[in-house]
Amino acid sequence: MATRVRIGIIGTGNIFGVYIRGCGAFDILDIAACADIDLRRAEEKADEFGVPRVCPVEELLADPDIPIIVNLTIPKVHAEISLAAIGAGKHVYSEKPLAVTRHDGQRIVAAAGEKGVRVGCAPDTFLGGSQQTCRKLIDDGWIGEPVAAVAFMVGHGPEWWHPNPDFFYQVGAGPMFDMGPYYLSGLINLLGPVRRVTGSTRISFPERIAISGLHRGRKIPVEVPTHVAGVLDFVGGSIGTIITSFDIWAANLPCLEIYGSEGSISAPDPNLFGGCVLVRRAGADEWSEVPLTHSAEVDRGIGVADLAYAIAYGRPQRASGDLAFHVLDIMCSFDEASQGGKHVEIASRCARPAPLPLGLRTGELDA
Repeated sequence: MATRVRIGIIGTGNIFGVYIRGCGAFDILDIAACADIDLRRAEEKADEFGVPRVCPVEELLADPDIPIIVNLTIPKVHAEISLAAIGAGKHVYSEKPLAVTRHDGQRIVAAAGEKGVRVGCAPDTFLGGSQQTCRKLIDDGWIGEPVAAVAFMVGHGPEWWHPNPDFFYQVGAGPMFDMGPYYLSGLINLLGPVRRVTGSTRISFPERIAISGLHRGRKIPVEVPTHVAGVLDFVGGSIGTIITSFDIWAANLPCLEIYGSEGSISAPDPNLFGGCVLVRRAGADEWSEVPLTHSAEVDRGIGVADLAYAIAYGRPQRASGDLAFHVLDIMCSFDEASQGGKHVEIASRCARPAPLPLGLRTGELDA
């Protein structure tokens, strides 16, 4: 194994603990410090999860012994923090989305190239056992040539359960920017990059009413589309359909399915690392569950570990900045297509992430 790599985390909100546990499972990662604009919260979280050092953001960025910054801030400041980390000569791994505008995403990728550092970005759920199993089934020809795919993430919005749901209806969120990266990254892992899209989007209700927590009854203005229906033409020839919505009370839809010339795969929620994978080959009377070929006992943080391995061994990382920007480019294009009544050609491209090898030991990845 390569020498341990020290990481610093900026942002100690709700997902902080998940990353601490996920990163802590990998021997290559040494969680050295955390920072937040709210130092009191950072100190509380550091004490809760055993992080040895708390410091201001500027101090963490200036530390020459911490080469990787994990950016867990809110989406609207992802670009600001990632660019600051890159400017300090550090590699950066960001929570999704990479940025909230295509322009800021381009700035991040370009700045990293100029500085000679790497950018990684969530989601890394496509590195979990269920999606890696689907990837192996496709690569091994179980369903023949992939011809189509569908992805559905539908519900009636987080105001019913989230204690502070305003963010979900602001620029940088909505159902597509909040959940779309899981589904789109999963599809790209399975089918490769996208060449063009079209779609229809709408803000179905101009405001929402908070139901839970201290904000119960408060009106929330809606800034972003809450129902997005998109069509994707993949470079490899497959056609995909995706719907993300905060406007649907009930549905009976699959999360993710891939249809091939010789059969079909039904995959579980791509927001998760595990779940049941089903296959139904041509001529079969029913679906069959496939044992997972890869471990589902990983969590958010495997993408950070993969970045550290990639730096140490000089190989491409899987949850890369190019993949994240391609996803951002696609998400921005759905609304542009809807507003313009057209297809939008996707100028960006990314490599299809390399599959994980079989038989990895717990806490390690491949060199």
